[in-house]
Amino acid sequence: MKYRLLTPGPTPVPEETLLELARPVPYHRTPEARAILKEVLEGVQYVFQTQNDVIALTSSGTGAMEAALVCAVPRGAKAICAYAGRFGERWHKLWQAFGIESVPVTAPYGKAVSPQQIEAALKAHPDAVAVCVVHSETSTGVKHDLAAIGPLVAKTQALFIVDAISSAGALELRTDAWNLDLVATGSQKALRMPPGLAFVSVSPKAWQRIESHRPAAFYFDLSRYRAKLKDPDTPFTPAHTLLRALQISLRRIRAEGIENIWNNCARLARAARAAVHAMGLELFAEVPAEGLTAIKVPDGLDGVELLQRLEKKYGLKLAGGQDHLKGKIVRLAHMGYIDFFDVLAALVGLECVLAEMGHPVRLGSAAAAAQQAWLGT
Repeated sequence: MKYRLLTPGPTPVPEETLLELARPVPYHRTPEARAILKEVLEGVQYVFQTQNDVIALTSSGTGAMEAALVCAVPRGAKAICAYAGRFGERWHKLWQAFGIESVPVTAPYGKAVSPQQIEAALKAHPDAVAVCVVHSETSTGVKHDLAAIGPLVAKTQALFIVDAISSAGALELRTDAWNLDLVATGSQKALRMPPGLAFVSVSPKAWQRIESHRPAAFYFDLSRYRAKLKDPDTPFTPAHTLLRALQISLRRIRAEGIENIWNNCARLARAARAAVHAMGLELFAEVPAEGLTAIKVPDGLDGVELLQRLEKKYGLKLAGGQDHLKGKIVRLAHMGYIDFFDVLAALVGLECVLAEMGHPVRLGSAAAAAQQAWLGT
């Protein structure tokens, strides 16, 4: 039985990238290593659509989030935190862990925080020095409107900090055009890599803030990394085997074209959601992100058992809900190295398991609806 990974992180890795990881480990302080780092940083700039500096970190995406926070926001300051899911809530907890007053701006799970809510929070808290938003909230499948929020934040002293961990390389993301000051991502989502690398882009406005105070950081002190960009190099030992592999994945992303990738993710999303409706199921997210589809588990069915059957009987690994959503939603990814036939297999498998568990479905309806949406008919 073939195993298919269709979770919103980690996601599948292209074969040529995996082969690169099988090569012997080289030394990391060489001209060749610096050339690879340079190409990778330029590739991530392309994915981010920015001319701003990009810093590479050996960590998960949460490390990039922490670096952005601790370097740009002084202890005791105030920050506005938009959250409508578990990962937005993580930002709220990060602020609190570093002695920053976090002003929560929330929406119920499945809904998005609106630009109007952010605007109201900025007016109510003119002393806020940062606003943080999760672009693609993978715990619920919700997308936030960065293009509308960015100009609102840009008019203030606040920095706009964005968690793009599951959106960079999948959703339309225009860092410079949308006035995003610090953007964080990780390697294991749409960058088509295993976990272990993180990146953060830093705008001139953000560098000015970072340089105005001394961050309580050592490893995550972004200024240390900036000083090495001229080489380019890193102040600490990087995961250089991962950087070498990412070079391969980024070349593939460049060859495909980032706008084509955004459009393909959106097309996969339309196909998946058409199939969901054809099976008589409901979407969980009111404003869904293009990188994944969150599906409500029908009443009376055990969502945990459903996912177990999908994996054990059909080799299809999808993700479930987290915390209070456990057993209540199924999350199907269509980002990175996932194509239409991967998504189609997941949808047909889901239809089979629903039938096996006694849920009324018309076999074949998911595939037909997905194909029609994919072909635009």
